[in-house]
Amino acid sequence: MKKIVAEVIGTAALVFFGCGAAVIAGAEIGTAGIAAAFGLAIVAMAYGIGAISGCHINPAVSFGAFMAGRMSGGEMVKYWVAQFIGATLGAGILYVMASNGGDGAGAMGTNGWGAGYGGEYNTTAAFVFEVVGTFLFLVTILGVTHKKGGHPAVAGLAIGLTLWVIHLVGIKITGTSVNPARSFGPALFHMPAMSKIWLFIVAPLIGAGLAGLLFRTEMLEDNS
Repeated sequence: MKKIVAEVIGTAALVFFGCGAAVIAGAEIGTAGIAAAFGLAIVAMAYGIGAISGCHINPAVSFGAFMAGRMSGGEMVKYWVAQFIGATLGAGILYVMASNGGDGAGAMGTNGWGAGYGGEYNTTAAFVFEVVGTFLFLVTILGVTHKKGGHPAVAGLAIGLTLWVIHLVGIKITGTSVNPARSFGPALFHMPAMSKIWLFIVAPLIGAGLAGLLFRTEMLEDNS
């Protein structure tokens, strides 16, 4: 139960801070500021709840850990439930705040692509970015937390900085998801985004699965 509660809180915080930066302060802080908000939210939660649940706060991270042989399928599903609940909670709190002041809730920091979104990149670009971005994110996570040669003391910082740079590249392409729960929560409060939610579930899971397999097969493990 402690792990589930931690994952709910952590995912809610990620969505609230990251999407909140886009919705409430996006015009002032721009792409770099929004990217920083997502990255720093991960750093904060990693040190806040990492010792309890590992601070996955992302179904793709849990799937990558499962594929790497670091968690059971049953535990992964429990994490997924907690993460989607947390994302919905975080987005809901943000919606209540944003819709009662300022410029309103708008698109709620939802992910997307194509005409009228960001740099108007097409489906291929969006899919490739989400697969590659999630893959590289999981390589960092699984590497820095590995029992052999990992660096637990700086894991949160390394993971947060990686998410930061992924957002710097991807915000104009998809708004940067690499996290199915992060995409799903805000989309519940801006339903047009639901039509594209499939990509932000499928592509991150593919990228995470590939990274997990490389660690399971010890292709990315130092055996010396």
